[in-house]
Amino acid sequence: MKTLSCLAVVASVALAACAPKPENVKPTYASQAVYNNLSCDQIAAESVTVSNKAHDAANLERKHRRQDQGITAAGLVVFWPALFFAHGHNASSATNLAALKGEMEALEAASASKNCGIEFQRT
Repeated sequence: MKTLSCLAVVASVALAACAPKPENVKPTYASQAVYNNLSCDQIAAESVTVSNKAHDAANLERKHRRQDQGITAAGLVVFWPALFFAHGHNASSATNLAALKGEMEALEAASASKNCGIEFQRT
C-alpha cells in the first residue's frame, strides 16, 4: 500500500513538471502604444507576422509537452533518471509564447482603437 502511495506521489510530481499546454499559457503584458502610430494596413501586416510566430511557438510547446509526457512515462515505468530530462514549466518556448500572445492582445487593442476590425481567432 505504501509503495502504491509513493508511486502515485512520484507520478503526480513528474506530470506536474511537463511543459504546459499552449492553450494554458497566459499572455504577458505588451503595450499597445508600440502599434498606435501604425496604419490599419501596417497593423494587419504585423498581425500576420506575430500570428505566424505564435503558431510556431505553440507547435513547439506542444512538441515539448509530448516529449515530456514520453520521458515521464518512460521514467515512471522503466528508468526513473529519465525524469531529469523533462523540459518543465520554465521552458523558454512557453515564455516566448506568452510574449507573443501579449503582442497579439496589444495588436487587437490598437486595431480596435482605430476601428481596423482585426481580431485573432482563438483555438
